[in-house]
Amino acid sequence: MDEYYLSTDHMTVGYNGKALIRDIALQVRRGEILTLIGPNGSGKSTILKSLIQQLKLLGGTVYLDGRVMAKMSEKEISTRLSVLMTERIHPELMTCRDVVGTGRYPYTGRLGILSAEDRQKVHEALALVHGEDLADRSFTEISDGQRQRVLLARALCQEPEVLVLDEPTSFLDIRHKLELLTILKDMVRQRQLAVVMSLHELDLAQKVSDYVVCVHGSVIARYGPPEEIFTSDYVPTLFGVTRGSYNAEFGCLELEPVRGTPQVFVIGGGGSGIPWYRQLQRKGIPFAAGVLQENDVDYPVAKALAAQVISERPFRPIGEEAFKQAKAILETCNQVLCPLTEFGPMNEPNRALMDLARQNGTLKLASMG
Repeated sequence: MDEYYLSTDHMTVGYNGKALIRDIALQVRRGEILTLIGPNGSGKSTILKSLIQQLKLLGGTVYLDGRVMAKMSEKEISTRLSVLMTERIHPELMTCRDVVGTGRYPYTGRLGILSAEDRQKVHEALALVHGEDLADRSFTEISDGQRQRVLLARALCQEPEVLVLDEPTSFLDIRHKLELLTILKDMVRQRQLAVVMSLHELDLAQKVSDYVVCVHGSVIARYGPPEEIFTSDYVPTLFGVTRGSYNAEFGCLELEPVRGTPQVFVIGGGGSGIPWYRQLQRKGIPFAAGVLQENDVDYPVAKALAAQVISERPFRPIGEEAFKQAKAILETCNQVLCPLTEFGPMNEPNRALMDLARQNGTLKLASMG
């Protein structure tokens, strides 16, 4: 067991004696991030609360640093494991420095009086999360993003080997999500922390995790590296997606395409068509896209949103068959958008499509500006 700093064996979790998820086997080494994903209500928070002994296990064992966690003292656990959960706290009359200082309580006497060394640890933890300017401000008067940084500093101030976080990016805007996860990733690398957390943001989970646990129904549905989990087929299955699609290449969701006969033809490529695909979809206008090589960055978005896509095999110049197919569809559209500004040997037939649309009076040189 000691290869993994935190692990579980046949762990069963639930409430009031009723099992929700059985036979959970999690393992995380120091220097790794293990992330739980899954639909709302699937049991991610229940697993984390059981892992940290906030909920009583219904079966199985949790091992911490090679030892049975249930047999360790509270002090032994608190010097190895720190927690950041979703519950908002409202400490009265406490500065951010005071809040971070509570992370030193496992090391202080019963009165919780901080030594000079403890105060230095508080200062260092605030510096790690770029929160020095928050130290003397009231915790209740700062923003949600700032609070999450302060609470992360408190967790780091415990000098843990394992950090457990439940949806740490909840309530945060995009800037603070990225800041918090960047800080966390740095700490994992620099201090070799083992991290177990849950995330709702699939794009962030895909980028920050070393391993991903998929919680679905009463089981762990899948467990593996992000490259095996975040696929266009599996993610919609895990979340029961019936409308729209998941784009594995970009790690994002796309809405449903507008069905019907294409009214607009988009000659794109190299990312130039993506804003137009999404704009036409928002406006409810069915469109066709092409000719796109299937390894072009435009292709997965066009495939998700266009009524028709004319494509060529990866790394191949546009062939005559694809050109003829595109030409036939283009001539039925009342408008042609061409955001492309450059043509080369691989996509030269697209220039011919543009020239044809110009001759037909349907060309619009697309510019998002």
